[in-house]
Amino acid sequence: MRADWDLIVTPWHLDEHIPAFPIPANVTETISPAPAHVTQRYQAVADAAARATRPLLLSGDCPAALGAVAGLQRRHRDLAVVWLDAHGDFNTPAITISGYVGGMALAMLTGRAPELFGDALGLRPVADAHAVLADARDLDPAERDALTVSQVRRVPADPAAITSALDEIGGMPVYLHLDVDVIDSAELPGLRFPSGPGPSVARIEECLAAVCATGDVTAAGIACAWRPDRVGDRATRETITRLAGALGADVAWSEPAGR
Repeated sequence: MRADWDLIVTPWHLDEHIPAFPIPANVTETISPAPAHVTQRYQAVADAAARATRPLLLSGDCPAALGAVAGLQRRHRDLAVVWLDAHGDFNTPAITISGYVGGMALAMLTGRAPELFGDALGLRPVADAHAVLADARDLDPAERDALTVSQVRRVPADPAAITSALDEIGGMPVYLHLDVDVIDSAELPGLRFPSGPGPSVARIEECLAAVCATGDVTAAGIACAWRPDRVGDRATRETITRLAGALGADVAWSEPAGR
């Protein structure tokens, strides 16, 4: 029997605090509004993940996953990462077009650009071959090239494809990461970085449930990458509830939702 999820919320997008970020009534720990420095905040995420029995992180950005994994590494020698995202998050300072740090999260998890956050967090690089990247339909050219020469396992957002890749890795503990922008942007309005046609919410629910049913998912994170003016909407909360439910987590809300 798996332990219940411990909800950890960090309502930030990099150094931007998101006042409207939805905080579940059954949250275990909220990392807000201090510390304000982004590295300190990810360290606080690491500490919270290390304390939690089975952390489920709700965040406003993807790099918060670095803190979660660093915290998990205090009790797990090796981890696999399943990363569902419309983007590859595999840019580095050397190849990025935009300079956007949020687009470097998976690269940093696998040991690239450790000077940004990894060194400060004490993060041990996740081996490329232990990382499964699902969907990633929206890639920069140099990012695509970097993924091609890496050993990261790329698959479609398909339950069978993801679990097959995970089976090839073996039975190590899994950190399961979802950026909601992997979902078709017509079905999920208000995203910061919409990427056009993609899998439905129902399809992503199937992917999450399949990974939890077949893998040793010891922790998970949902990057709630809606715009600040939309993240508090009723539809947003409903989507978070559905996605968390696919993981087997109950999310309760006490405050009235927005429109």
